[in-house]
Amino acid sequence: QVQLVESGGGLVQAGASLTLSCVWSGPSAGINAMAWFRQASGKEREFVAGISATSKNLFYPNNVEGRFIVSRDNAKNTMYLQMNSLQPEDTAVYYCASDRIRNSWEVSAMKHWGKGILVTVST
Repeated sequence: QVQLVESGGGLVQAGASLTLSCVWSGPSAGINAMAWFRQASGKEREFVAGISATSKNLFYPNNVEGRFIVSRDNAKNTMYLQMNSLQPEDTAVYYCASDRIRNSWEVSAMKHWGKGILVTVST
């Protein structure tokens, strides 16, 4: 059974940086592309970063590119999301997702999900 556990969330002030971690476990976990998503209160879950299995390819939507950096350490079964210059609009529950089942970064394209972790950015 694949398990994904996020950590590193919390309350920060605008302009600060924060790094999230996602540790994966289970059979065949983490062998494919992985991603970070987020869901703000009252909004749909959205894609914020994706990374291929070997870290060769990185993907970001326009609203975080240049501020967020995704990485992974397969030896440690861990994926990271470094978030810089955080703004109040980045406040959301952040989710780790693994095992992309088709060539898309839609929510439905990811097979496994963590429970999420809250990031709150104050003004």
